Order: sequence, then C-alpha cells, then structure tokens
Amino acid sequence: MPKPYQTHIGSFTRKSTFFWAAVGATVGLANLWQFPYLASLHGGGLFILLYLACLLLVTLPLMVTEAAIGRYARHGIVLAMDGLIRSAKQSRAWMAVGRLSILAAFLVLSFTAVFGAIALAYVFFGALGRFSGAGEPEATGILAGLVSDPKAYRVFMGWHVFFLLLVLWVSAQGVVKGLERALRVVVPGALVLMLVLFALAAWHGRVDGAIDHILAMHPEDLSWESLKAALFHAFFTLGLGMGVWAILGSYTTSHTRLKRSILAVVLMDTLVAILAGLMIFAIATDGNSFDGERGFSLLFVSMPVTLAQLPASQFVIAAVFLLVVLIVWTTSLNLLEPIVGWFREWTGAPRKLSVLLIGLAVWLAGLASLLSFNVWAEQRVGGATLFRWLELVTGGLLIPLVAILVALFTGWCLTRHLSGTMLGAAPRLFAGIWFWVMRLVLPLVVAWIGVQYTAFSLANLCSNGNAAAWCERPASLLSEVDEAPSNDRSPAGTPAQSDEQAEGDRATPAADQKSPEKDESGGKPGEKAPKQDDILYHSV
Repeated sequence: MPKPYQTHIGSFTRKSTFFWAAVGATVGLANLWQFPYLASLHGGGLFILLYLACLLLVTLPLMVTEAAIGRYARHGIVLAMDGLIRSAKQSRAWMAVGRLSILAAFLVLSFTAVFGAIALAYVFFGALGRFSGAGEPEATGILAGLVSDPKAYRVFMGWHVFFLLLVLWVSAQGVVKGLERALRVVVPGALVLMLVLFALAAWHGRVDGAIDHILAMHPEDLSWESLKAALFHAFFTLGLGMGVWAILGSYTTSHTRLKRSILAVVLMDTLVAILAGLMIFAIATDGNSFDGERGFSLLFVSMPVTLAQLPASQFVIAAVFLLVVLIVWTTSLNLLEPIVGWFREWTGAPRKLSVLLIGLAVWLAGLASLLSFNVWAEQRVGGATLFRWLELVTGGLLIPLVAILVALFTGWCLTRHLSGTMLGAAPRLFAGIWFWVMRLVLPLVVAWIGVQYTAFSLANLCSNGNAAAWCERPASLLSEVDEAPSNDRSPAGTPAQSDEQAEGDRATPAADQKSPEKDESGGKPGEKAPKQDDILYHSV
C-alpha cells in the first residue's frame, strides 16, 4: 500500500473536463432559488452587472488562487498547502487552511445530500401526479409529509440513502471512469434540459414579464443593500473555501488554460442563473406571482403548484425536479472529491474503500440535518436546531475563515517569485490586480461577509423568542442588524428557506420574507413544513 504523502490520486484525460467539472461545482440550487429573487428585488439587469463586477474583482482571484494551488502541487488542498509551507519556510500552523477546508466540504456535503433527497423524491411525486390540482396548502402538506413528519422520517431517510448511493457509485469508479465520464455527460445534459424547460416556459408563459424582472434596468431598486446581496451571492455560490477548486486544479491536464477556463465557468454560472430566473418568472401565471419568494417556499411549494397548471404537468414537474437532482448531484460529486482525495493521500487507502468510508461518515452526519427537520425538530440549542448550527458554522465561520487564510497566505507569505510561478503566465495587469486583491481586498471583504452572515443569523434566532445571551443586547443594535439586509433578506439566509438563500439573501434579513410554509388553516400539516428561516444560505 502506498505511504501517505506519496499517493497519486488521479487526473483528467481531456482539457475540457475541468470546465464541465467546474460548471457542475458552481451551478447549484442558489442559481434556481436565490439569484432570480435577488435580481428581481435589486434592479434587474443592473444587479446582474453589479454581481458580475463582484465576481470578477473579488471572488474570481480567489477561485484562480485555489485552483492554481492544486495545479502547482498536483495534490489536494492539504498536501498542496504542506508543500507551499515548506517551500516558503512558513509556520506549520498554516496547515489549518487545508484541514478546515476539508471539514467545511464535509459539513456542506452532509446537508446538501439532504436537499438532493428531497429533489429526488419530488421527481417521483411529480411523475405520479401528486401535485395534480394541488394548491399551496396541499403542496405545503406534501413537503411537510416528506420532510417534517416525525412518523415518516424513515421514508425521508430512504430517499437520503438513495441519493447518496447515486453519488458514491460514480465516485467509486475513479477520477476518469467515474467523475470525468459522468460530468462530461451530466453537466451538458442538465444544461440542455434547462434550455428545453426554458423554451417550454417561454411558450406557455410570459417572457415579457420575466425579462422585466430579470433583465430590465430598474435603477430605482438599486441601493447599498444591492451591493451587499451581490457580494454575498458572488462569494457563496462558487464553492469557495472547501478545497473543491484545488482538487479540480490538481486534476487538470498540462495543456488546460486554467485562468481562461475559470473565467468561462464564472460567465456560464451567471448565464445559467439568468436563464433560470427567466424560466421561473416566465411560468408565473400573472407575471409576478413569485415576487419575494425563494428557497424552500419557491422550489418545493410555489413551483409545483404553478407547474401543475401547464399541459402534461406530470411530465413537466418530473423534468424540472430531475434538473434539480442533476444540479445537486454534480455539486455533491464535486464536494465529495476533495474529501476522498485528502483521505487517500493521508492513509494511502484504495479509492473504493475511501469512498465507502467517507460516504458512511457523510450519511451519518447528514442524519443530524435530516432529523433536525422532524424527530429532533424540538431539540434546540440557543434557539436553533442542529442543522441550523451546522449551516451557520460552515457559512458564517469555516468557509469565510478558509478564504481569508488562503488570501493572507498567498498574499503575504509566499514570495513574489513563488506566487508568480504558481499563478502561471498572466498579463501584468491581471497579476497586479490579483496580488493586491489577495493581500488587502479579499481578506477585508470576506471578513465582513462572515461577520454579517453570523450576526444576522444569530439575530434572526431572537425573533423566535430565543432567550440566548446575544438576544439581550440593546434593541437598537438588534434592529440595525435586522434592517441592514432588509432588502435582500439577510447575509446568510435563514435555515428554513434554503442554504443557498442565505448565500445571497443573507446579506439582508428575512424581515419581509414570505413564508408559504406557514399554513393559515391552523393545525394542518403545512405548519410543520420547513420554514423560510430554517435554512441559511450557503453553497449548495
């Protein structure tokens, strides 16, 4: 058996595979349930331009850095940092960067698989006609029956296992026969399916209303909150801080143009988000029925109800949620890879065994989130379920901390020659911008994002009558935190809505969030469905 630190964990065979894998890593649920809401709320096309600026000037340099670290070292993030630390003769304390990123990827994957399980179940629910003639109360009851019913949690666990097996089976085949083959087929297939669904939505819906929401310029809606929302979404939607880009970079072929590919990925991610927004608003029956909706309420309640009104609704609903499954599945594959790569480099274990052991650990960790929606729903610490704390720790602490440490290490600890070698050939202007962004801009911006994300999330708990210590602060301070993101819903998002929602939404509190899950009929099942504030933002 190979010794630790000597394991060759694989590589792609085609240069375009990096692009497809990276698109699969960046296109997540936030593109469906968060971006359309933010664009419609913050100026439409102007918000898109603002978002692109945040991507190109702030988060793109970090993406390039993480991928360049992996490509330079030809290892996952942990051993890559180990090599750079030795080369730069820096403190071994910097090894925390790699280890924290693996922990973040593990935690995010654990609850991402739970969302995948819900989407997978909805494919079958749609195909079997469970949403035919359903209104909002019925759709909310279906969601609650799957996710929140303490008596039926084993069924939910079955869907969870089903989804995880789909992810683990592909990963166990290896980097080339599994990951590369799957991503080169599934990611383009998902994009084609999205185009077909968009064409269907345009045919039966109102494209003019969708364009007005997403692409038309509305300068009156642009504000300081818009910039905050754009920064949050740009940071959380790209899978940063979890070792994903480092492992993908280590797998690239020698003739892959890394920086050009990453730029193409960023533009593709934005294009998909715009297309998703147009599709969602086009199918709205009155042109604005999805106003103010995102996350769980949009994807698992409002969307099925609206789609049920279209011809051949069973097929359409099944196809939409098949698209959601493919998106979460490719995201999960990419989140699993840095963990498996680290485990193999650490232990020298064969891939199939590594995937099996990591998969078992992810399943067990995922149960904590899954059961937080039903059996353990009333078991709260500081006013929050275990799932909510996991989301808060990853989104508010681990991911921002890793991003800050990567920026500080590459900007201040590496010599200009070593960082230039790692970055590779680049125009002088790009290299100069990259250097100062990593040194100064990124650490400050990401630290602000992490603090805002955490502050909003903790303040949001107080709205549920929580008696935690932080709820005792002056009312003026609490209102300031709650109102800061008021336009966008909050820096990190709140747990019951969606991890992704928090990503861009958490830049604004959930003060004006609608909560379709709250059934007006008193004690009906809908009341037990995940609430708008039960799921933070994040990078699903």
